[in-house]
Amino acid sequence: MFNSTVMRQISRYRFRNSEFSHLFERYDGDECISLDMETTSLDPKTADILSIGAVPVRNNKILTSRRFDVKLNAPKEMNRDAILIHKLREVDLQGQMDTQKALTDLLEYIGNRPILGYYISFDISILNRHYKELFGFKLPNNSIELSHYYIKKIKRQHPEMDVDGRFATISDKLKLPMLERHTAYGDALTTALMYVRLKYGPPPIL
Repeated sequence: MFNSTVMRQISRYRFRNSEFSHLFERYDGDECISLDMETTSLDPKTADILSIGAVPVRNNKILTSRRFDVKLNAPKEMNRDAILIHKLREVDLQGQMDTQKALTDLLEYIGNRPILGYYISFDISILNRHYKELFGFKLPNNSIELSHYYIKKIKRQHPEMDVDGRFATISDKLKLPMLERHTAYGDALTTALMYVRLKYGPPPIL
């Protein structure tokens, strides 16, 4: 099986003359993009995207003035249980952004920067499904999983501890509020706050 570096090199050659060539270049900057999405279900093979929120993180600063926050047109079917969580009804999504337009804008927004998130593999799986269909490639970006980062930090201080990596628990242990919970941008912003706190602040008090 090819590793991600080899796959990136193959894609870099394949798309070298396309508008997307810069996505496959190595990123040497100091930013990452905190990303979250609200979806119709928890199945990455079938879930539709309802909203996307993202915000850049540069070192210990969260660049809220450069936020990405869009809602997409309503899909054909809306899961009633999911509506209770994300509070987005079909009427709320009428006349919103076309999916292809939103994903194209998101691709331009992220560029080749690393993607930060909570359970970020889920979001990336859905995005990859769409990008493969639209453009013929999957996201080559490196990713940062907040829960893994948190657990690693705790284990350094308490290697014997069984660490609870739930979103609400991390927020509580770091003494940070959960902003606009279950909205894409709110969760992306909260994730960014927790990441900066973990990376630059004192160890969590357990």
